[in-house]
Amino acid sequence: MLRLENAGFCYGRNEVVTDISFSLGKGEFAVLLGENGAGKSTLCRLCGGLVKPSSGRVINGGQDTRTAKASLLARNTGFLFQNPDRQICRNTIREEIMFGLEYALDDGDERERRCDEMLDLFSLDGSADPFNMSRGERQKTALASVLARRPSLLILDEPTTGLDYRECVTIMEAVSSLHREGTAVLMITHDMEVAADFAVRALVLNRGRLAADGPIRTIMKDRAIMEAASLLPAQIPSLAMALGLDGVFTLDEMYAAASS
Repeated sequence: MLRLENAGFCYGRNEVVTDISFSLGKGEFAVLLGENGAGKSTLCRLCGGLVKPSSGRVINGGQDTRTAKASLLARNTGFLFQNPDRQICRNTIREEIMFGLEYALDDGDERERRCDEMLDLFSLDGSADPFNMSRGERQKTALASVLARRPSLLILDEPTTGLDYRECVTIMEAVSSLHREGTAVLMITHDMEVAADFAVRALVLNRGRLAADGPIRTIMKDRAIMEAASLLPAQIPSLAMALGLDGVFTLDEMYAAASS
């Protein structure tokens, strides 16, 4: 699905990410963690083919991103920017969702069906101007336009930033639904609760280098890795470590450990 081989990227002479190697298979859900400036957004753009590697290779869906056209990569890759205003380009929400579908599907009836499905899922008014909507509504619009195409690889750059709890739940449930259907997900997040609840795997970036790659349960409980990357674990595993409870990662596991 996605493979990086010693990939790096420079802005001018400034090397932002260096010697990154990892693979993401079908149906995996991985979060990309790291402090601000660690290179997470740049790495996601490398993965999506939005920028070309300065060194090494990025293979997306069997295509080398150094030579493949972005339009070809976009057929199977959905990319959600942190700021939806960098992504939305149509005057109504329906037009925005249909814009991507027109390139992905030839069947007009299926395009309309998927568009209506997304409008219903996110409770969006298709006739509304997205730029007159709230930040959360614009984020949902941008995500709806991506999910409607049902990409095999979904790259999300902080999809829940600036959203309230209900909006966050709506978006993450939609992402999880697509993931259960086999879509691979790579997501940047600073919300450790979201990471702990939804991801299985964690990649940790520290100063542009891949500092750790493993099960999220293992990564979050590794004090050395987390502290080196200026990260704090989610509340439940953090409390469990403070109490000396091994194997506790969720609230249910905490109840079980406390009652045993």
